[in-house]
Amino acid sequence: MQTVDAGGAKIPIVGLGTWDLRGRTCERMVAEAVRLGYRHIDTAAMYDNERAVGEGLRASGVKRDEVFVVTKVWQSDLAPRDFERSTKSSLANLKLDRVDLLLIHWPNPRIPLEGTIGALCKMKRDGLARHVGVSNFTVDLLAQAVKLSTEPLVCNQIECHPFLDQSKVIAASHKHGMAVVAYSPIARGSAKNDKVLVRIGKAHGKTAAQVCLRWLVQQGIVVIPRTSKAERLAENFSIFDFELTNDEMTAIARLGNPDARIVDWSGSPRWD
Repeated sequence: MQTVDAGGAKIPIVGLGTWDLRGRTCERMVAEAVRLGYRHIDTAAMYDNERAVGEGLRASGVKRDEVFVVTKVWQSDLAPRDFERSTKSSLANLKLDRVDLLLIHWPNPRIPLEGTIGALCKMKRDGLARHVGVSNFTVDLLAQAVKLSTEPLVCNQIECHPFLDQSKVIAASHKHGMAVVAYSPIARGSAKNDKVLVRIGKAHGKTAAQVCLRWLVQQGIVVIPRTSKAERLAENFSIFDFELTNDEMTAIARLGNPDARIVDWSGSPRWD
């Protein structure tokens, strides 16, 4: 599996996102994904599915150390004591002694970032996480976080797909030596109906969704598409046997718009 290397972490470039997957469906998707060759599974305390993710990992039959497991601490738990409690609760639910990557899920302007970053770094020093990073951080928040952190921040996980222009925060993440991990990389399914993606897909014998994912990984961006269908798991993973031309990459980039967010709510920061 191709990886993106950042801050000492080797992050598999395709992972399974598990937002909104629950119970047996979640267990089945995780186990099937790992059997198919996925080596990166993403969850979060807020998803309320860490127990199912852990069961799926064990059901896959693949050794624990071969899978890169990510979880996140929710926005309301960013005070240091809450942060540590949340992390330990996540590990108990997953039945793991540590995760490969622990992220701040969303920044919280009401809780000082210094304390949150300090708690994040402590989780790494205490051995509860091999690597640490952030999610949904803006250019300014990234600069603050890097300045405060005593450990390498290895990634910024953000909404990222061809329809949303994220060039500013992608450039800032890379400037700080951080990988970019794209959630909602197929724009929650809307990519499949885009005429440009469909046309390019036909030229390669691929679906519009596969073109969408390929466009991201070809830029070195990690993708974590979520699905509840086994056939989609295989489709989302089959993106390494073709390459987009420079003209195709440019045509897809032109689809981007800074106002095309899918995930935007009252707890969001002021976006770039």
